[in-house]
Amino acid sequence: MPAHDTPARVRDAERFAREILPAVSRTFSLSVRLLRGELGRSVLCAYLLCRIADTLEDDGHAAPDDKAALLHAFLRCLDDAAVADAFPARAAHIRGDEAHVRLLRRTDLVCVLFRSLTREARERVAHWVREMARGMADFTLRHPQGLRIQTVEEYREYCYYVAGTVGCMLTELWRSHGLTLTAAQYYALWARCTQFGEALQTVNILKDIAQDAERENAIYVPQRTLEAHGGSHETLLDPAFLAQNRAAVGEFIALAWTDLDQAFEYLLLLPRHAVLIRAFCVLPLLYAYATLRELTRTDAMLRRGGVVKISRAEVRALMVAGLGALASNAVLRRLVARVRVAPFTPFAAMAE
Repeated sequence: MPAHDTPARVRDAERFAREILPAVSRTFSLSVRLLRGELGRSVLCAYLLCRIADTLEDDGHAAPDDKAALLHAFLRCLDDAAVADAFPARAAHIRGDEAHVRLLRRTDLVCVLFRSLTREARERVAHWVREMARGMADFTLRHPQGLRIQTVEEYREYCYYVAGTVGCMLTELWRSHGLTLTAAQYYALWARCTQFGEALQTVNILKDIAQDAERENAIYVPQRTLEAHGGSHETLLDPAFLAQNRAAVGEFIALAWTDLDQAFEYLLLLPRHAVLIRAFCVLPLLYAYATLRELTRTDAMLRRGGVVKISRAEVRALMVAGLGALASNAVLRRLVARVRVAPFTPFAAMAE
């Protein structure tokens, strides 16, 4: 660790990381905070590093060559403290969500936290962040006029880089931080770990179709799928093509249900004694099931400014019910079966 990474600076870095987390995370903020000790620090740092890469990729105004160069420069921050310290100035022109940009401006501090992790955690986090960022850079250069996914196969490739890598990284972190698994248990988790990340990514993409197209100049619904139903990227938010676009998106909703069920099986395969890790996984999955249910009932995501959200009451109810059901896979299955078909707000009904 560099000499200027004093204990005080490491504490400052961790304090900043914990303070910024709720502002930059919608799905994983509470989940990350449920983890403890070195595992919690590793996942916190890994999440913020991934978010920094995502912020670089999402800037719809920066030139593709510039974004790709910044993504590669960001990766050098993981190996060189001087590069990390200088990186915020190099990326000062990047625009985006205010909280995400604020995180980007303190890449140096996040890298201080990264360098304070155990050697094994650093190696696993660095490996998967590199895989993610290199894939992002490739897609940025592949679509210089703005991301326009063409086929389902290309969509799958993109989701692997931006989200499947996260599932792989988490699975390796579980084991490196002491989760006791037989070889059979580990390989069963490994077989589903990419779906854990990719399913959550697909749900986020579906609910943010309009926002991504309008704010980030990115369209993830494949052109070929839209064309098969009589639409296109150019007419994605055109009210005259709403029926065609909704039919195309329906194919992706069906895909998301399948992926989400595989992600749920990942959770059920985690040993029951790994309570905090199961808690980490259960909340984003339940929120994704609820969001996907709402996506089947609306076309708001295909209207300009459209937003698809679940209610705060359901978020709270799912948090309580999900954490309470962790010890029983059967109870978790029943909870998911209920969430799939109707809003889960039993406490609101009791209050009435």
